[in-house]
Order: sequence, then structure tokens, then C-alpha cells
Amino acid sequence: MATLKELSKRPERFTGGHRLCPGCGASIVARQVLLACKDPAVVTISTGCLEVGSTIFPYSAWEVPFFHSAFENSAATCSGVETAYRALKKKGRLPVDKEIKFIAFGGDGGTYDIGIQSLSGAMERGHKMLYVCYSNEAYMNTGIQRSSATPRAAHTTTAPVGKVIPGKKEFPKDLTGIMAAHKIPYVAQTAVGFWRDLTTKVEKALAVDGPSFINVHTPCRLGWGYQPDMTVEIGKLAADTCFWPLYEVEDGRAWKLTYKPKEKRPVKDLFNLQQRFKHLLKEENKGLLDEIQARIDQDWEDLLKKVEK
Repeated sequence: MATLKELSKRPERFTGGHRLCPGCGASIVARQVLLACKDPAVVTISTGCLEVGSTIFPYSAWEVPFFHSAFENSAATCSGVETAYRALKKKGRLPVDKEIKFIAFGGDGGTYDIGIQSLSGAMERGHKMLYVCYSNEAYMNTGIQRSSATPRAAHTTTAPVGKVIPGKKEFPKDLTGIMAAHKIPYVAQTAVGFWRDLTTKVEKALAVDGPSFINVHTPCRLGWGYQPDMTVEIGKLAADTCFWPLYEVEDGRAWKLTYKPKEKRPVKDLFNLQQRFKHLLKEENKGLLDEIQARIDQDWEDLLKKVEK
């Protein structure tokens, strides 16, 4: 796997000068994913913060062939481009020894919700492509509306904290588990702040003969409410609290932890750094915080059992 020194010598294919927020986790994800890909690459992306902030006409931060389609279509577009590539090679119109990688990006809105149909279809059909979900846990680009990736009790503009409800009422969807259930060659979960874990998983994903999926916990300083210089710290805390475990799944069967905290910290430590959870630190919401902690603990134990098997 590539060392930090090797990665630093590779050309930047997601450049600076974009219009994303200071401290944006999505820009870190895009940069590191493309650094980990040493082959020529074609990128597709759904509508969202990463697309809007990096492609303001007539400028682009992407130094690779790049396709933007509709909100729900990143996986479908990528699968179509990958199919065209294989067809052209078969017809002799492209050199057979030329290897191009196909990478689709989407936020949680365009992946967990609007895009899950095209994502599931692309994975089921077996296209040789990597789909990367940068999960910032709400529809950040359009005003911080809740998504099915939004954590329970988080404040959003469509699930606000107030006298009626304490933020989002539901727990988030386990999309990584859903992708693992497709029994595709490679599925993984990682987080901003773990550059080696992320780049290693990208290299593994691009090496398999078939579809792969990586779900990246991606802090959003605007929607989550924290100072821009805390993005990496929050990403690391998500793993240390087991709020967002780091693991990989091969062929839907072999589950493996890629990071285990030396000391499992309480989720309160993570929530304490984010304005969207500040109400949970009040005494009247202690029961809700305890409920969330219990769910995290149970999910962690369930994951450990899968790993042991």
C-alpha cells in the first residue's frame, strides 16, 4: 500500500481553489481518494456540496475526466461509462492494455436516499467501479435537511429541536450493511482523519474485479456546527466512540475491523463538539443520550460478533 511519501509525490487530481467551506470534510475525501488511485480515472458525481463547490462555471477543481448528472444518477452514469469503456476495448477502439478506473461520488442524500436505486442496480449488475459516499449526514447543499443518514436527535432544518421533537426521531440507515448484503467483492467504512485507512481501502477497492463501495464519515462544519480546524478531530472521535466503526467486508462474508480504539470513549465526547447535539447535554435529555449510547454499544457488539465469525 502507498506510503505517505509516495502519495505526496503523486499529482493532485483534486485541486485547491474550489469554493467548498473551510474545513470541509468532503474535499479531504475527494483529494485522498484520487491520490490513492495511481491509474487514469474517470469520475462521476451526483449533485451536492462536493459537486457544486468544485465546479462553478467556468472553473473545475477536478483534473480528471468528470461527469455530473442528476442527484440520483451518479452510480448509473458511472456504470454506463464503464460499460462503454469495456465495449470500446472489445471492438479494438481502445488499447486492451490501458487500465482506467471508474469512481463515483455521492453525498448521503444522493446515496442513502435519492440514489440508492441506481447504486443498488450498479452493484447488482457487477460493474467494475468504486462508489464513494461522503456521508455528512444531511442534505447540506440545500439547507441542512435531514436524510436517512442523519443520526437520531440531531438538529436539522426539517427535524428541528423544539418542544415537539428533540431533533430527528429515527436512527440512521445502515447503508454499509445494505451494500455488504449485495455480496459484492469489497465494501468498507472509514472516516476523515484516517488517511492511511482511507487510501488503503481505496487501493483495495480499485483492485477487485467488480463493484466496490466505501462509506466515509465526513464532518460538515456548517451543518454540524463546529470550528473549521476541528474536522479531523471529529472524524477520529467518531471512530474512538464507535459511533462510526472502521471495517471492511469482502464478498459479503469476511468482516474485518481495521481500527479498534484502545479506549472506547462515550458518545457524549463526540456530541459535545457539535452544535447540532448541544440539547442532548442538558439534564432533561439524559434519557435520550443514554438511549443513543445503548444503541451504539449494541451495534458495536454486533459488529464484533460478525468479525469473530
